[in-house]
Amino acid sequence: MDLITPEFGLVFWTAITFLFLLLILRKFAWKPILGAVSDREEGIKNALASAENARKEMENLTADNERILKEARLEREALLKEAREIKEQMIANAETEAQEKANKIIEKAQAAIESEKKSAMAELKNHVAGLSVEIAEKVVRQELSNKDKQLELVESMLGEATLN
Repeated sequence: MDLITPEFGLVFWTAITFLFLLLILRKFAWKPILGAVSDREEGIKNALASAENARKEMENLTADNERILKEARLEREALLKEAREIKEQMIANAETEAQEKANKIIEKAQAAIESEKKSAMAELKNHVAGLSVEIAEKVVRQELSNKDKQLELVESMLGEATLN
């Protein structure tokens, strides 16, 4: 037997052994191997789908976070603007109220000054009138103490007086 030249019997039995081994492998090994490969392929597909879903969910969460942050910023700006407006309104109200109080105080002070002025003028007039009467009284006494001066005064008064 020569190993380099195969004989028909050797080829035949080798082919039958190969076919038999192929059938046994097909029945017992091929299905489990293909099943394992198929399960592995399904697992990989599921993992990829899960990863894609997780990526999409992460994008959605990121977009939601950005939207929420934007809304929070807008709300903060609105609150700050409202607080500034309230502050400005309070300042304006305080200024108006202070101006009104100042005007009232000025009016009261002016009224008090006017009242004091009138009172002082009345007192001054009374004082001047009293002094005038005193001076006139002294002058008239002095004038009336002398007989010649009395006659002269009466004549000058009569000369000044006109009959209507």
